[in-house]
Amino acid sequence: MAGFPNLKLSLFPNSCSLSSSSYSLCSNPFIVSTSIFRRTPYRFPKIFAFSSNDIKVGSNVEVDGAPCKVIEFLHVKPGKGAAFVRTTLRNYITGNSVEKTFRAGSKIEEANIYKETKQFTYRDGAQYVFMDLITYEEYRLNEKEVGDKAKFLKEGMDCNLLFWNGKVIDFELPITVKLTVVDVDPGLKGDTAQGGSKPATLDTGAVVNVPLFINRGEEIMVDTRNGQYMSRA
Repeated sequence: MAGFPNLKLSLFPNSCSLSSSSYSLCSNPFIVSTSIFRRTPYRFPKIFAFSSNDIKVGSNVEVDGAPCKVIEFLHVKPGKGAAFVRTTLRNYITGNSVEKTFRAGSKIEEANIYKETKQFTYRDGAQYVFMDLITYEEYRLNEKEVGDKAKFLKEGMDCNLLFWNGKVIDFELPITVKLTVVDVDPGLKGDTAQGGSKPATLDTGAVVNVPLFINRGEEIMVDTRNGQYMSRA
């Protein structure tokens, strides 16, 4: 065959013949052998390396083999000596905060943390139970791991569970949640949003300041990051 002197075509319409170490052709024009395209899987090199210069609030790093979250950071460039980054880290495993200093530009190991959405289903004693609604697998966090976020946690709420090395280390609430006022001083006629605020107890036990016109039984939107009233639901 012109251009491929070492190739032979099979007389059988659906068969392929390989007489070259590099190419394979079929007599049936609709069948193409993929052996010509097979290669050893290529692993792309890691182009981006995480360093202390990339640190920001919320970054996840590994320090002494433990996953940590950056709470605060400050780039410092002294008059003499090398620049450095001063950080405050929260250890996901212990919950403790620690200060750590990194040399500017130094390589840092990123913590391989990923998120999956699970639903908070119920509380079992001191444990909070989350469920995967597809596999029905349960994940449990204790009171220490849930912490102050429990005051905004409500059954049936979808949350992000954080996994590291195959185990749950933390979770994230939705940024805004809809909760019901169960106890508050009654609003007075003529009260307006600009007329001040009053404490209200919500169905999760949280206490937030609400406008004077809010009454018992009303549903409101709350920002879980700061615990502030946002609006009526």
